[in-house]
Amino acid sequence: MNNNNTLYTLYFDGCSKGNPGCSGAGAVIYDETMTEIWSSAVFVGQHCTNNEAEYTGFLVGLRRAKEMGICCLLVRGDSQLIIRQMKGEYRVKSETLKPLHEEAGELAKSIGQVQYEHVYREFNKRADKLSNLGLSNLGLFNIV
Repeated sequence: MNNNNTLYTLYFDGCSKGNPGCSGAGAVIYDETMTEIWSSAVFVGQHCTNNEAEYTGFLVGLRRAKEMGICCLLVRGDSQLIIRQMKGEYRVKSETLKPLHEEAGELAKSIGQVQYEHVYREFNKRADKLSNLGLSNLGLFNIV
């Protein structure tokens, strides 16, 4: 699908109404020209935390990047916790988040070159919209 030099960008987000509460997640992948090539909105669950929802959006995006054969990925999200955990700056203390973090690490290794960058919410609007769509539609998948 792509060559090893092509840098794709994944934005992810999650939301929880109640924290824990009803949660949704979203992810979007852009090509090197920042053209949207894939997006998804998913319902996470009835009693999930915001961090679980954020990790779900991240994992949905990583899984799709791997399926697409992407080898070079820039991950951007407004969750400082996840970005710093993936960079190794924060330990994962939550027993609930540990398996999500481990899966993300394995997926990142299988993709190849993955970089992480925290962005403020105003620069994560598409993924935020998708996470809320996942919440409101209780599981609408693969929105383009």
